[in-house]
Amino acid sequence: MLLLLAVFLAGALLLPFLVRWLGAQAFVLGALVPGAAFVHALTQTPAVLSSETVPFESYSWIPQLGLNLSMRMDVLGWVMTLIVTGVGALVLLYCRWYFHDDAADVGQFAGVLLGFAGAMYGLVLTDDLIVMVMFWELTSILSYLLIGHYRRRASSRRAALQALLVTTLGGLVLFVGAILLVVDTGTSSIRELLEIEPTGPLIDAAVVMLLIGAVSKSALFPFHFWLPGAMAAPTPVSAYLHAAAMVKAGIYLIARFAPVFALADPWRPIVIGLGVFTMLLGGIQALRETDLKRILAFGTVSQLGFLSVVIGYGTPAAALAGLALVLGHALFKSALFLIVGIIDRQLSTRDIDELSGVGRQAPVLATAAFISAASMMGLAPTLGFVAKESALTALLEDAEHGSIWGWVALIGVVIGSMLTAAYSARFLWGAFWRKKDATGTSMPDTEWPDPPVGFLSAPIILAGVTVAAGLGAPTVDTALQGYAVTALPAGSAASPEPGHLALWHGLEPALFLSLGAIAVGIGLFILSIRSGWDRRRKLLRFTAADAYYAVMRGIDRISVFTTGLTQRGSLPLYVGTIFIVLLAAEATALVAAAPERLELSAWHTPAQIVVAPVMAIAGVIAVRARKRYTGVVLVSVTGLGMVVLFATSGAPDLALTQILVETVTMVTFALVLRRLPARMGEHNASVGRLPRAVLAIGVGVTMAFVAIVATQARIFEPISTEFSDLAYNLGHGKNVVNVALVDLRGWDTMGELSVLVLAATGVASLVFVSHRADLLSATRDLPATGRRRRERRPLVETDQGLRFQTSENQGAPRAWLVSGQQIKAEDRSILLEVIVRVLFHTIIVVSIYLLFAGHNLPGGGFAGGLVAGMAMVMRYIAGGRWELGAAAPTDAGRLLGAGLALAVGAALMPLFFGMAPLQSAVWEWEVPVLGHLELVSSTIFDIGVYLVVIGLVLDVLRSLGAEVDRQTAQLRHPEREFAAAPPRTGGRSS
Repeated sequence: MLLLLAVFLAGALLLPFLVRWLGAQAFVLGALVPGAAFVHALTQTPAVLSSETVPFESYSWIPQLGLNLSMRMDVLGWVMTLIVTGVGALVLLYCRWYFHDDAADVGQFAGVLLGFAGAMYGLVLTDDLIVMVMFWELTSILSYLLIGHYRRRASSRRAALQALLVTTLGGLVLFVGAILLVVDTGTSSIRELLEIEPTGPLIDAAVVMLLIGAVSKSALFPFHFWLPGAMAAPTPVSAYLHAAAMVKAGIYLIARFAPVFALADPWRPIVIGLGVFTMLLGGIQALRETDLKRILAFGTVSQLGFLSVVIGYGTPAAALAGLALVLGHALFKSALFLIVGIIDRQLSTRDIDELSGVGRQAPVLATAAFISAASMMGLAPTLGFVAKESALTALLEDAEHGSIWGWVALIGVVIGSMLTAAYSARFLWGAFWRKKDATGTSMPDTEWPDPPVGFLSAPIILAGVTVAAGLGAPTVDTALQGYAVTALPAGSAASPEPGHLALWHGLEPALFLSLGAIAVGIGLFILSIRSGWDRRRKLLRFTAADAYYAVMRGIDRISVFTTGLTQRGSLPLYVGTIFIVLLAAEATALVAAAPERLELSAWHTPAQIVVAPVMAIAGVIAVRARKRYTGVVLVSVTGLGMVVLFATSGAPDLALTQILVETVTMVTFALVLRRLPARMGEHNASVGRLPRAVLAIGVGVTMAFVAIVATQARIFEPISTEFSDLAYNLGHGKNVVNVALVDLRGWDTMGELSVLVLAATGVASLVFVSHRADLLSATRDLPATGRRRRERRPLVETDQGLRFQTSENQGAPRAWLVSGQQIKAEDRSILLEVIVRVLFHTIIVVSIYLLFAGHNLPGGGFAGGLVAGMAMVMRYIAGGRWELGAAAPTDAGRLLGAGLALAVGAALMPLFFGMAPLQSAVWEWEVPVLGHLELVSSTIFDIGVYLVVIGLVLDVLRSLGAEVDRQTAQLRHPEREFAAAPPRTGGRSS
């Protein structure tokens, strides 16, 4: 089982590439993964049904927290596995024909869909409650991506966000409840937790939280509105997530804990009360819809209420019937959604007002639909009939023994069954019947193009299994009894007999209740059509969806108000506020706890006597400077002074990094200052100079005292004294600074990398306002023709974003100095271009040396990345954006993403080997000639830092440099096409 879970993960990562290569046919290969899991579950049937040798696998994941990747396949898990994998395999096969015409855009969709199947596989089999919550939230995230597949449609994006917010909110509440259960029982094992049978007020609170998570996931009232909105997703998503998988997660949670907690005080009021109300609410709304998918969506809401009532009731007979209902619902509802997808693909409509006579032209499809709808209504010989009759019998028996909740559930289910029959008839009539228009004239038959046989296979198989399971009710009964006997009968009014599934129980009350509900339901459907009730506007002026949007609008308005109140657009105001708070807090602390005695030294090294006054004088002059660039240069003096202080204090690593950072910062300032007035106060004069000076002096004096006091406040030996030994013994390196960054304090570095990526993305987003295409120059299309200008090619809009028209010069030899074809002779320095071009690769080699030498010598990924970034800066200064484009190894976004992925991967990989995150491993080899070689796993983390730093510098250069150059040239000569050059393949979206 753990191996299959890993296969799901690998398949999800590989499938997008297979779709690019094979097109929609790759879905067939994707279906092999859930298909293999389905076959594996079938092979485990004897062990599952024996109840003594239940398949169980476990891997100690985080021993410190007691978390295990444990998988246990009991009867409930086995049934849910068959549903998740069996329907999942059929849906993936169905996608082979559904996405036949637009396979180019479904690579990510295919991977996410397979990943979702894997997450559901893990959710229904894991025996660890905390890990189950992780899978739970993972399904919410993946469903967000699936529902929002049509990302260019506002309705699709809105529905995806709505589903994510609702289910994630419920998931967070579920997580709190799970923590309470684990803390109270002392175990995170679901099996052990249920064996303990905990009780008490704290447990009741945890149960309520678990049910909130289940209610939100399974779209029960008041969270039901997200499911109909999710019909904006492609039909395969609706068939899988919203019929067989995701919405079943909440039902699975109820089924898992009902045997123990069904008699807890809060259980039945929540489960039965909300379940009955949801069943009625969804059934009424399904009768008012004209979109086939929305009829099924509200029907699903109603059926989920039905399932929660029966499987959550808590008696053995109800547990047996409930699990049979779960299986039956997965079969018939998935088939119906897939049938709607076929109709939509063939006719480009799902509106029942536009469909007429389809059943006569598509008899096979209509037959599958009628069988599935019959199972939904509860007609023999389908599994739906068997399960529904058993459910009515279980509820009736408990009600007859005096259970109030038995009567509530029974009456609610019977009325809900009437509505189920009504909207089932509406679906069949809307999809396949020949209709009449408003004048009473028969509408012409909708022309029906026959779909491929393979397209029909999935719903036909599901409909066939529905009938086969109904006819084989005794076999299904034997398979499901293992779950029924786990329900606790203590305290229940009914007998502990679990009941039985059978196609014919005789003329029992449940049979007449079922037949009566179906007859009344069909009558309701006919009445609603003839009276026009189904065409009226919404019954209630305010719905749950309206409440959701009202809350979201309220949050938006509060955000706007708060932002307008606190963000006034004045940088001095922001900085001044921060400094005032800092001054007040720190000065108060210093006065309240002033040290009795201070020990000060005039200097530690002779260099400080010279450097410190220079830094102070430069700072004072910078304040008085009137030109921006002068101020920046003077500020850089203080930075360079720090370089000297670091170097003379025995910190070469810090000195190297400081001088590189100072240089890159200087370049960045220079790029920004090109677009600003040369003199400060030219447009907005400085005001309040005296208060600002007083505040600045106060902050400076306060921070000086803080530094003095802090250095003398230590009463214990600092941990830094052990860093040398820790770096060598744990990090396997001699450079304490570098080992601390990538190993001992790697999480700090991880946070800093995230900040760098966000900063780069923010800068690019501010500059690239109208588009995100990477317009850096590329030399591949620049012919080596001396000074002849390359033909300018306009930037055009395509389905893939901004692209350049193809050039007739493609394939020509590349130019060595590409800027020569773009920059005027008087603006060039051939000597500088040649020197930079010759030194460029040497500097890159030096940066790589610093990267790999940094574990034992001065250097590291940060310093190496800055050196490589400086090489890019030199190319840009020498030849402008043309040389920068030729030097750029790839798009900046890819470098940032790859670097962050490497760092995160290096941090998390030790977890899979039973070690702590970021724990280093070392490999040693004796290689002839080269001698003894060592490789520390933290080097991979350092490579990630290296790539992120290069990506940051490149992003700054391409946005503040190359793009600003292009925009400036376009402003000066608007009549020209200023397409910088062909963009790199897969341009970055910032």
